[in-house]
Parts: sequence; structure tokens; C-alpha cells
Amino acid sequence: MTKHFLGDTAVLLGRSLRHITRSMDTIITTTIMPIAFMLLFVYVFGGAIDSGSDSYVNYLLPGILLITIASGISYTAFRLFLDMKSGIFERFQSMPIARSSVLWAHVLTSLVANLISLVVVVLVALLMGFRSGAGVPAWLAVAGILILFTLALTWIAVIAGLSAKSVDGASAFSYPIIFLPFISSAFVPTDTMPGPVCAFAEHQPVTSIVNAIRDLFTQRPVGTDIWIALAWCVGILIVAYIFAMVTYRRRIS
Repeated sequence: MTKHFLGDTAVLLGRSLRHITRSMDTIITTTIMPIAFMLLFVYVFGGAIDSGSDSYVNYLLPGILLITIASGISYTAFRLFLDMKSGIFERFQSMPIARSSVLWAHVLTSLVANLISLVVVVLVALLMGFRSGAGVPAWLAVAGILILFTLALTWIAVIAGLSAKSVDGASAFSYPIIFLPFISSAFVPTDTMPGPVCAFAEHQPVTSIVNAIRDLFTQRPVGTDIWIALAWCVGILIVAYIFAMVTYRRRIS
């Protein structure tokens, strides 16, 4: 059964990846907004923001990476919605394939596309002066957090893609997620914010994830932030996966 599922997922993943390679503009579009934010904040607002860091691009990059992911997952919802409307899901149901492999193919495609976008953003950050003395274990830890975060948000995108009534609705769900890093420690320290905003910023998932990645990049003791970040990512992933599968079964039943 597992071999059957893995084989079906691999075939459908190849189909989705071919769509990506034929429309590389989706990856380009995904990276443009985060890079624009990075350029704007570093070169326009950076001089007026006291982040307590020698280089503002070093302080800023973790939040920009999360915005990159949040921007990228909207295309997962968009592609899934188009598949639902085209009737291809019904055709898949008539074939002897594992049902969940259809969703996993979209999720893994999202992971690949977002990893490419993240690499592009990091390369631009390096050109802008980003530097890190972090070793291989720290970079692997950062990659692990970003992969978990991508999977968690992608399963939320799956719910949106399955539930949306229009193309615009399938993509619009990502806007609040993209906005979330702005009310966190991604751009400025949370202690500079007004009381209620500070309380929200300090207890939402983006802040702990950003702080953990920032500490790994700067070789500071990570503390409890990494465990809180992992708990948020795993928790969101599990809940989103369950709701996505329930929604999928209802749509194809």
C-alpha cells in the first residue's frame, strides 16, 4: 500500500513540476514581492529603524524568508482550484491510484517551488550585505524550520484551494498570512510596539520562528524559541492536514 502511494505521488508530482517548469513566472512573481520588501526596508527605512543589529539586512532576512513562503503558497491554492474546476480530480478518481497522492503531489510541488524562491531571496540578501558565521548544523536547522513552516502553510493552502468558489478566493487567503510578519519581531523589536500590539506580536507563531532563525544565523543561544517555533509549525501542520483531508473527502464523495 505504501509503495502504491509513493509511486502514485511520484507520478503526479512529476506532472505538477512540469507545470512549474513551463511557467517559471510563478516563481519569479513569488520572489519579486519579498525582494521588493527587503530592498524597501533596508535602503529606505533601514536607517531610521533601530534593530540593535550591526546590519539591518541580517535582522530583516528571517522575516523576509517567511513572507516568501506565504507568498508562494497562494499558487498552490490557485493550481489546486484549477484542477478541481477542470474535472481532473474526477478522472483521477476513476483510476486505481491512492486518493491522497493527488494532494501530496501539490504539497511537494509547493515545497520545491518555495525552496527555489528561498534560495533566490538568500542570494539577493548576500548581494545586499547579509553575512552569517553559522555553521552547517545551524543552516540545516534553519532549513528544517522553513520546510516545516512551508508544509504547514501549504496544507492551509490546500484547504483554501478545495473550498474556494473563485480563483480570487483561492489566492486571497494568503494575504493575512503575508501581513502577519509585519506584526512580529521580523522588522522591529516587539518592545517598541504599543501594549496590545506587543502582546499579540510576542505570542503569535511568526515571532518565535523569526527569533529562532535569527539566533541560528547570528550564532546566539537559541533558547526556548526554537522549541516554540517547532511546536507552532508541527501543530499547524497536523491541524491543517486533518482539515484538508476532511475537506477533500467531502469534495470527492
